[in-house]
Amino acid sequence: MRENIHSILKIMYKIPFNCIDWSEVPRTEHQGETGIAYWQTLNFEGLRLRIVEYSAGYLADHWCQKGHIVHCLEGNFVSELDDGEDFFLEKGMTYVVSDDLSSHRSITKNGVKLLIIDGDFLKTK
Repeated sequence: MRENIHSILKIMYKIPFNCIDWSEVPRTEHQGETGIAYWQTLNFEGLRLRIVEYSAGYLADHWCQKGHIVHCLEGNFVSELDDGEDFFLEKGMTYVVSDDLSSHRSITKNGVKLLIIDGDFLKTK
């Protein structure tokens, strides 16, 4: 599976080698319904990489239909789907979804740090 994703990305994007020092990437603040999200964002052609930290008590202020690869770096959170299904993720766990295949939002009681990757390769249309 890893080779398949790598092959797709290699064909679709021409991104030169980059070494990212996340401590040098500015943080932006985004208010949730409750709590705050801090984003560090890098954009490439058709690809967005983010380190996202949700404060304790964070609840997203919207339902998202965008596709993501979300990897939990620290802490834990719940990805809630609009059909009522909940998925608990903790450090070392990942979820993947393409655009328009779910309506989801994030909730965390104690805070969480995530690596989120999204881009054109997750589009369904």
